[in-house]
Amino acid sequence: MNEALDKKISRRTMLKGVAAVAGVALASVFTGRARAAKATKAAMKYQDTPKGDQKCSNCKFFVPGKTPTAEGTCQVVEGSISPQGWCTAYSK
Repeated sequence: MNEALDKKISRRTMLKGVAAVAGVALASVFTGRARAAKATKAAMKYQDTPKGDQKCSNCKFFVPGKTPTAEGTCQVVEGSISPQGWCTAYSK
């Protein structure tokens, strides 16, 4: 048999390993690596025109561009988003 497999792992070595894995997991959460993927425009039925008075520029998920008419981004939908657009994720 393999001598490495025959060796017993000490409790201290095991705890250090567990602590290292937990540290890496926490670091990835705090750096945003564990962030969920955004939905596609098709999945959210995105359109470049408003639906009544509902439009991206007054949605809580919209991140404006450099000017009021410039395209921005969305916290929910991927890609560039028109301030005059609308999707099913709209929320005042």
